[in-house]
Amino acid sequence: MTTEVLDAVEEFDVVIIGAGISGIGAASYFSRELPGKSLLVLEGRDNIGGTWDLFRYPGIRSDSDLHTFGYEFKPWRHEAAIADAPLIRDYLRETVAENQLEPLIRLRHRVVRAEWSSDDRRWTLKVEAADPAGGVTATKTIRAGWVFAATGYYRYDEGFSPQFPGRDDFEGTIVHPQHWPEDLDYSGKKVVVIGSGATAITLVPAMATGPGAARHVTMLQRTPTYVLALPRVDGLALALTKALGEERGYAVTRFKNIWFDRAVVKGLRTFPKAGRRLIRRENLKRLPKGFDVDKHFNPPYDPWDQRLCLAPDGDFFDVIKKGSASVVTDTITRFSRRGIVLSSGEELEADIVVTATGLNLQLFGGMPIVVDGSQVDVADAVCYRGMLLSGIPNWAMAIGYTTSSWTLKVSLMCRYFIDLVRHMDAHGYDRVVPVAQPGMECRPVMDLKAGYARRGEQVLPKQGLEKPWRMAMSYPEDAKALRGPVADDNLEFGAARPVAHLPGGRRATRV
Repeated sequence: MTTEVLDAVEEFDVVIIGAGISGIGAASYFSRELPGKSLLVLEGRDNIGGTWDLFRYPGIRSDSDLHTFGYEFKPWRHEAAIADAPLIRDYLRETVAENQLEPLIRLRHRVVRAEWSSDDRRWTLKVEAADPAGGVTATKTIRAGWVFAATGYYRYDEGFSPQFPGRDDFEGTIVHPQHWPEDLDYSGKKVVVIGSGATAITLVPAMATGPGAARHVTMLQRTPTYVLALPRVDGLALALTKALGEERGYAVTRFKNIWFDRAVVKGLRTFPKAGRRLIRRENLKRLPKGFDVDKHFNPPYDPWDQRLCLAPDGDFFDVIKKGSASVVTDTITRFSRRGIVLSSGEELEADIVVTATGLNLQLFGGMPIVVDGSQVDVADAVCYRGMLLSGIPNWAMAIGYTTSSWTLKVSLMCRYFIDLVRHMDAHGYDRVVPVAQPGMECRPVMDLKAGYARRGEQVLPKQGLEKPWRMAMSYPEDAKALRGPVADDNLEFGAARPVAHLPGGRRATRV
């Protein structure tokens, strides 16, 4: 692989980094609502789709209903409300085509550095553009007035995998779900899945059923997780669509599900003991008689201290009831030649071990962010309205909900971003930066006690205790906050300077 440097500098009003569900949604909103702005989407991978293209493990699906996980402007047409990744990828490709976004998206363009100049009021992005056919990586320079970072919050190149003692002694295959081999054959084999999060709850029934199923799948967990069974198909949504039509039926279903999800989360957090009893009762109905539900499905934390896991149509419980899968709650002493030795002394034999042990968190692909010559530590920044960062001008980020559908928050962020840009244009501003009060009391931006959230506290920004610095995790609350007045005393604006314009609405460098 060779590298060449291209001298030409391109100028855009807004650059979106990432062509996953957040970036495609943002590009759809901005191209429609800000038609006078030049727009570009940079995607480091070979395909659009982000998470839904990267992860290829068996059964990968949403853990939110697609009536809220989908975009408000594009109805979800498939009957399955809980959808597998191929259906979501199709939905994203349709969104790109319907909104004519293809010319705006550049694949294999990875942003490796971002520098802001207050003199120029511009971001300068260093971009590595790969040409797999020619084996050449070109380094490009792209300048932008705004950066909208839709990069997610985890590392795409590696997942979290603890260093288990004796791992090299194991004679079988070890796989992380983030890097699933296309040719992995697990048919008729003994599989151990380490972990009890959403990935494990998805993998176990997928590997234990259907053609090519494993001989047996064991989910090995250190700590139990709350698991709820919900219908894969939303019958009421289908009835509403039939009665009201596609557009109105989708809108009503979306409204219904937003408030239903909110009621569930608020109810479980307000009455955790009652919620625990309810979940336990539902688990007992679906598990085999005599199953030790209190050992394997009774977490030491309250509901929604960590994210609940979803089992569409109870598929996870079904494979346990049939005997094709089992749950073991214990800790790992070491790997052995034949499998895993537990603290109890039991040895779990395995041909394949899947380490569904979580993600490594990372914002903005780990790129250095430099403001006027000084590199910014994102962990020192405080989130403003959940999307702007203190001390970083003209930079927005897309971080969705952890207790609801991710995309719900992204849609509100995009609308606020559009209003903010319009406000700046109307008042002659070309720079805005949130300013946090010195000594502001802060806490982690993720309001969860999950392991990945705690590991990420050192790399993620902070949130304050009061609005607009508090990271709301409620769509109704955010809908009010992000649709309110655009500007307040926490934002510092800078007046625009004259610029030279090029044909087609693109701006040249400042003169």
